[in-house]
Amino acid sequence: MVAERFTVDLDKPLVFQVGHLGEEYQEWIHQPIVCVEGPRFFQSDFWEFLTRTVWWAIPTIWLPVVCYVLSISARKGLTFPQIGLIVAFGVLTWTLLEYTLHRFLFHIQTKTYWANTAHYLLHGCHHKHPQDGLRLVFPPTATAILLVPLWKLLHLVATPATAPAMLGGILFGYVMYDITHYYVHHGQPKVPTFKHLKKYHLNHHFRIHDKGYGITSSLWDKVFGTLPGTKAAQKKS
Repeated sequence: MVAERFTVDLDKPLVFQVGHLGEEYQEWIHQPIVCVEGPRFFQSDFWEFLTRTVWWAIPTIWLPVVCYVLSISARKGLTFPQIGLIVAFGVLTWTLLEYTLHRFLFHIQTKTYWANTAHYLLHGCHHKHPQDGLRLVFPPTATAILLVPLWKLLHLVATPATAPAMLGGILFGYVMYDITHYYVHHGQPKVPTFKHLKKYHLNHHFRIHDKGYGITSSLWDKVFGTLPGTKAAQKKS
């Protein structure tokens, strides 16, 4: 007896449907629907509201926090050049976190009901509806929760003076990541660097989703061998 395939009803809230796709879930999310208006996730208006974030909320909320934590390091005696170096290292650390999370968590393979459901909320929704402008950046509430253990970890591995600057660098890197991510989806870049980033990231969405995990940079894709090949190279192989 052959089980009937589950079909997602796009006119109904999606979150508690996608888990039923089972092993077909991964194939489903990589068949993108290109539409600026996103789907409804939850029946509840409250939970639905929490899934939507305007892009400008990220710099508005977090850049003042970056300035505040950097001022802590300054008050504890660090010079501006020292703070600048630590911030640069923090930004570099963020790019590695960005790559690692995207590759190993956001693209984890799932097939059970709850694993599919959790993955859809985390990243699957973005691949299914890549132009959903209100679900491109990370919700500030979730970011605030994650910052607590990060703050504690940094105080374990760094000095009281350097830990705030390190947090500021990582947080600044995150802000630039979210802004860049939104821009490569919805902007029309004229500068070659950003034109390349847009092409590079949309290639990840629409051509080869298991390569090109970097958003703000392709550095770690080059380091770890996940740089996508060109179409010409693929044709030759």
